[in-house]
Amino acid sequence: MNIIIKPIVTEKMTQKTELLNDYGFVVSKKANKIEIKKAVEESYDVKVKSVRTMIYRGKEKSRFTKTGVIKGKTSSFKKAIVRLEKDNNIDFYNN
Repeated sequence: MNIIIKPIVTEKMTQKTELLNDYGFVVSKKANKIEIKKAVEESYDVKVKSVRTMIYRGKEKSRFTKTGVIKGKTSSFKKAIVRLEKDNNIDFYNN
């Protein structure tokens, strides 16, 4: 099972990385905290201190166009915030 889908690289996550050594990942919906911890430690060769998870539900969206209203839905996903030990870090840009 592929647990880590992709890292989250945004301005807010970059600030959290600099201040608290937190990293964000989009993960599989069926993965639990223990599996996420093992996957991050194996993939990036770091020591994980804690894992927090949250599930974002899909939201209904609508746009107004010339031809009428277009309705759709964003996909739901699970996000994990991983806090690393003090001297560990992950460099997403050089990997």
